[in-house]
Amino acid sequence: MKFSTRFHIDGFVLSIIVVAVAASLFPASGTGATVLDRATTIAIALLFVLYGARLHPREALEGLKHWRLHSVVFAATFVLFPLIGLALRILVPSVLTEELYTGVLYMCLVPSTVQSSIAFTSIARGNVAGAIVSASASNLLGVFVTPVLVILLVNTTGDVHVDAASIVDIVVQLLIPFAVGQLIRPRVAGFMQKYAEPTKFVDRGSILLVVYAAFSAGMVEHAWDGLAARDIAALVLVCCLVLALVMGTTVFAGRALGFSLPDRIVIVFCGSKKSLATGLPMAAVLFAGQPIGLIVLPLMVFHQIQLMVCAALAQRYARRPESVAVPSSPDPASSAG
Repeated sequence: MKFSTRFHIDGFVLSIIVVAVAASLFPASGTGATVLDRATTIAIALLFVLYGARLHPREALEGLKHWRLHSVVFAATFVLFPLIGLALRILVPSVLTEELYTGVLYMCLVPSTVQSSIAFTSIARGNVAGAIVSASASNLLGVFVTPVLVILLVNTTGDVHVDAASIVDIVVQLLIPFAVGQLIRPRVAGFMQKYAEPTKFVDRGSILLVVYAAFSAGMVEHAWDGLAARDIAALVLVCCLVLALVMGTTVFAGRALGFSLPDRIVIVFCGSKKSLATGLPMAAVLFAGQPIGLIVLPLMVFHQIQLMVCAALAQRYARRPESVAVPSSPDPASSAG
């Protein structure tokens, strides 16, 4: 724990790495793989029920009060990132393999994080209320926008395809559970608030199950056989490049558009993040039967890099003079997001 705190490595991310290694060493096959696949399907549906139950509809409506701020965050998440992802196609095959590029492009299409974006905004003494709305709206819209972007863009870039049947899976495993969560929210909101920690075990457990299934399938299908140390190094460099481009652009855009410093902090932290918690389950649905392990690897690498960079940047913002600070709510607990 001291090691993870010192180097800004989230404990949940460490759990994901441990599960990925365990799946690589002890992959499920045969009947075990079938049971795992069904369990994963149920876990993803349950996860999106929880997402729907947690998000108060009022949070999305509140976004209308500061539409310029949230529009910039939305543009960074669902316009700037995808454009960068498409431009990186020039790195295939000299720098990135076809499969890793598909993963990088997918990473660019998923929504922003919620908890960690809010936490870093709070640490940096930014507009916490604005971060809550922007991050929540990104995740809410991402349930609809990300699958559409994947269907439109991934099919045009390589051998991995999302066919029309995936739309049914998206509706059944993502949208319907999310809608169910919204419908039952008035009845379960109090319970979920009272037992917040136990419910975290449910959603984090679901994500760990998705990771185990993805890497287990990768081992059984020998998806890792062609992945060399050079490929991993190239992936890390590309993820650093993407993060630097997005953070630089969001900093410039915030200043050019005349936003206050607290709002610029929201744009940087919410606009530069990608959600592991939402992206992994979506990948399991969108790329069912395909090399999921390689596709989600860029997202896992990018997520850890963004946590370390944003932790350092938030501390730098926090050290600015008190005269430019604004009141904010207490620091929320950081999570994988």
